[in-house]
Amino acid sequence: MRKTKIICTLGPATESPEKLKEMIAAGADIFRLNMSHATHEWVKEIVGRIRRAAAEMKSVTAILMDTQGPAIRTGDLKNKLNLKPGDIFEFTVRGSRSEEQFSTDVNYDGLVDDISVGDTVLVDNGVMHMKVLEKNANRIRCEVLTAGTLGSRRHINLPGVKVNLPPLTEKDLADVELGAELGVDFVALSFCREAADILELKRVLREHGSNARTIAKIEDQNAVKYVSDIIRASDAVMIARGDLGIECAMEELPIIQRRIIKKCVQFGRPVIVATHMLESMIENPLPTRAEITDVANAVYEQADAIMLSGETTVGKYPVDCVKILDRVARRIARSGGAGYAKDAVVDTTRLKTVRSAVTLANSFPNSKIVVFTRRGYMADHASHLRPEGAPIYAFSPSADVVRRLALNWNTHPIQMPFGINPDHTIADAEVELERRGLIAKGDQLIILSDVMAGSERFDSIQLREVI
Repeated sequence: MRKTKIICTLGPATESPEKLKEMIAAGADIFRLNMSHATHEWVKEIVGRIRRAAAEMKSVTAILMDTQGPAIRTGDLKNKLNLKPGDIFEFTVRGSRSEEQFSTDVNYDGLVDDISVGDTVLVDNGVMHMKVLEKNANRIRCEVLTAGTLGSRRHINLPGVKVNLPPLTEKDLADVELGAELGVDFVALSFCREAADILELKRVLREHGSNARTIAKIEDQNAVKYVSDIIRASDAVMIARGDLGIECAMEELPIIQRRIIKKCVQFGRPVIVATHMLESMIENPLPTRAEITDVANAVYEQADAIMLSGETTVGKYPVDCVKILDRVARRIARSGGAGYAKDAVVDTTRLKTVRSAVTLANSFPNSKIVVFTRRGYMADHASHLRPEGAPIYAFSPSADVVRRLALNWNTHPIQMPFGINPDHTIADAEVELERRGLIAKGDQLIILSDVMAGSERFDSIQLREVI
């Protein structure tokens, strides 16, 4: 079974019930809703479609709501502006008007306060570079450094500049409330800059009664600076290489990606590698060899998931993209992994118990790890310790927990009620695994569960052979 999970962003190319089923059949584990482009009406409709499609396919399929975050954007333009090096361009705030030939307003009044003379402004995903020459209370005067055509509502990046925007905008708060109401499984915080940002998202989710897991998106220099604190505060991390690749020097991006994956495995947090995985397949039926190598590297480093964006929102070959990720991920996993889990922090009794189970599983060629979990934590630990060969079958009576485990590396969640007698529950799980063809005679089952001794509950490890 595939160890690395696949996340697909939904859009016009994939939103139909038929296409959702095709994507699930091809290997999609999680569907992402990009709130930068989604309306609440669409979200309500698509969440229902996903749940129905997953039920019909008898699949564990989770939903990730990705907030827009505190993005800085240019305003609306009557006509596109063709800019060339040396042109003077002004950004205006607070309704100010510019007398320059080329100008636009921005959606963040505090931009003038945050930015300094000499700073570089990157516009439209880094296509156009501008240098700040001077500023006053309402205008920022810049020199255009690279040619480009500027349209309406283009994204602005400010490498190395700490902006004072709140972690969640009014739009984000409304979106998160909707996600909590609909029971989405994950909520991603765009442009997370420090641990306090993700803690604020957790607070808001709790306020709305949601148990959704939080994902911190690393996409600017400030997040990289505080990445260890962010990882510890979050439930999972996304390496959002689009904006991150604009904010950081291109030659540093692979190093940053590797460092974040290492830290996530070390601290026991799922990690997602996102953006431009199969970008050429938006238009072409086959990926480039470089894209395949990029996917292979993420799989080899044992990232929990790899993510598709434009490839499955507007691309011509969305199902083929999923099939290619599935094919590459299966093949690369058979060649081994980077082994970052050897440096994992194991500092609690439960973690040490799970490590013992993983070590035991590694000593048998045909072992399977079977975890019984009510909240998902023991299954989390087993995944984070990256067993060498054994798949992890995680049983839980909770549909919510089962879906949240869909992100974890090498974890195959199964919903099943637990009986009063633990032995009966284990026997039921073994029957279910046999029915699905997931275990065979002679397999060694390393069973992680809790047992009752009087009024006390203890974690336990059992070794059973399938007969």
